[in-house]
Amino acid sequence: MATATDIEVVDLAVTPLRELNQRLHDAASGGPRSWRIVNPNGAHAIAVGIDAELDVVIDGHTGYYAAGMNKHATVTIEGNAGVGVGENIMSGRIHVKGNASQACAATGRGGLVVVDGNASSRCGISMKGVEIVVKGDIGHMSGFMAQSGTLVVCGDAGDALGDSIYETHIYVRGSVQGLGADCIEKELKEFHRAELGRLLEAAGADAKVDDFRRYGSARQLYTFNIDNAGAY
Repeated sequence: MATATDIEVVDLAVTPLRELNQRLHDAASGGPRSWRIVNPNGAHAIAVGIDAELDVVIDGHTGYYAAGMNKHATVTIEGNAGVGVGENIMSGRIHVKGNASQACAATGRGGLVVVDGNASSRCGISMKGVEIVVKGDIGHMSGFMAQSGTLVVCGDAGDALGDSIYETHIYVRGSVQGLGADCIEKELKEFHRAELGRLLEAAGADAKVDDFRRYGSARQLYTFNIDNAGAY
């Protein structure tokens, strides 16, 4: 009989993906807490919807929406990840040891997503509380309509960074090709320095807080303006 300390190895070359995901969901009720998935071969929707404190290692590249809707689990992808890795993450940690394609951690509400390589366009769009650390570069339109949470970029950022941003904090160490609508450079205060330092340490990023600049909302696109409160 399997115990909670066993490592469950699943070979996607012989096990249907639907069966794997069902077993990961069932593990919330008991069973192995550590999993290793081999031969992913770029399959889509691997390890989606986990709702338990599992430790899942995917040994290779993944396709679309890997570890989407993650809650509580720690998922490590030992390769590159396709579109939407960690989409709508609620909590837990996702670590991509290669590069991430478009829309990394889109709409994420909590947890930490770390990308050791680069992330493509629209990284962190509409993020709602997730924390993202990209050790390389990010593409254009990243942080689009980002509502809350934190995006840390140790490399360069593409065009239209933070377009239509709300209250998300963005930190970039390298160059920024261009800022989106209502996104401006802002002062790096002590609170932000502490937040940035915490995330760099959590992600194992070899970078210094003093090398970063902070970007955020100019708050000119908000529908509500406190100066007009008497008119509502």
